Amino acid sequence: MSAPRWIAFLVTILVVVTLALGFGAVALSPTEVWQAVIGGGDPTTETIVRTIRLPRILLGLLVGAGLAGSGTALQAALRNPLAEPYLLGVSGGAALGAVLAVTMGSEGVTTPIAAFTGALVAVQLVLMVARAAGGRTDPRILLMSGVVVGAFCTAAIMVALVRTPEGAVRGALWWMMGSLGDARWSVVLTTAVSVGGGLAALLWRGRDLDVLALGEEPASALGLDLDRTTRFVFIIASFLAAATVAAVGLVGFVGLMVPAIARALGARQARGTIIVAAVAGGVLVVLSDLVARTVMRPAELPLGAVTALIGVPFFLWRLRQTVAR
Repeated sequence: MSAPRWIAFLVTILVVVTLALGFGAVALSPTEVWQAVIGGGDPTTETIVRTIRLPRILLGLLVGAGLAGSGTALQAALRNPLAEPYLLGVSGGAALGAVLAVTMGSEGVTTPIAAFTGALVAVQLVLMVARAAGGRTDPRILLMSGVVVGAFCTAAIMVALVRTPEGAVRGALWWMMGSLGDARWSVVLTTAVSVGGGLAALLWRGRDLDVLALGEEPASALGLDLDRTTRFVFIIASFLAAATVAAVGLVGFVGLMVPAIARALGARQARGTIIVAAVAGGVLVVLSDLVARTVMRPAELPLGAVTALIGVPFFLWRLRQTVAR
């Protein structure tokens, strides 16, 4: 992107973060917000900003970045602009793995591992179903496969929750719809390590992603090991999706929208697209969370519902464009 666009981009981020810190059950002015951030001002305001809202915003930025990286990688590997972890059932598989870990009493470190395993199994199932239908590269068949696997994961989650206490079921269902309400500094730190590592791995293999996006024959002609590179991309994309699901639950369509936004802003190569999409994804999630917790105060909407309300029309528009080509 050009320098003016980067400046506008950074100003937008600053404005969005300030709004998210200022709006809520207690409204705060920009001055109060930034005084609290740097450790000054009223103690109550400082608690609201630094203990409640700041971890929530940082977690939103990290979740958006993780979903953006996962979506960008899947789109490059599958050469499909409609590929993203939620629509392909990857997030659903991660949710199933996490729910199974929780219902079996294996929370903590086990939950992210179970989510990662579920995501990996889900992406392999989607590719197997699409390959059996003879259309792994056909966006419509691939999406149908993702819907089928996602529906299966949802049904399996419902079965797993049958004998779970009522209060836990309610919490699990809310978590499945996505929420930043449980943001804590420990969760922010864990997610930062996971998402940062996943994005770093994708940036390291950025050139391979560019070659992979050219197609199987050109990539092979350029000496790329297709199987190994594709496997690597699926593992990292699943890891990023699992990290976001373990942190906040299911949040859909972010990985679909932000790579397209990054390309519209001028990003072309994989590394640039990942960086711009990661920032745009973070902004999108923070804005969506701001809407979720303010539009119907004091009630709070699920974060996943807000991103779906934005993402579904975008998906239909992209699907029409893809099919018309």
